[in-house]
Amino acid sequence: MTGIITYKEFDEVDIRVGTIISAEENLKLNNPSIILKIDFGKKIGIKKSSAQLTKNYKPQELINKQIAAVVNFESKQIGNIISEVLVLGFPDTSNEPILIEPNKMIPNGGKLF
Repeated sequence: MTGIITYKEFDEVDIRVGTIISAEENLKLNNPSIILKIDFGKKIGIKKSSAQLTKNYKPQELINKQIAAVVNFESKQIGNIISEVLVLGFPDTSNEPILIEPNKMIPNGGKLF
C-alpha cells in the first residue's frame, strides 16, 4: 500500500474517457510503442499519447476503443513524439499493460469520479 492522499489530491488528477481514432506502431524506440490519437470531445480535443502496448494489442484493434487517460499531466517527450496524456491500464501476468475501458459507451471527455 502506498501513502494516503486526500480526496482533494485525488480530485486534482483529471481522468477522462476518450476514443482512440488512430494508432500507429513506433518501432524507433528502445521499447516499441503505439502512438495513439485520442478524441476527448470538444472541450479537451484530440490528444496524442505514446504507450507500450505492443505485447497485448495490435494498432488496428485499438481504433474506436474507449479508454481512460490522465489529461492534466505535463506533456512528455518520448522518443520522437510529445505524449500529451497518460493512458491507464493494469498489468497482466507478464506485467504488460491492459487498458482500462468502460463497459458501456460514454461521451468522450467524461470525467472519472
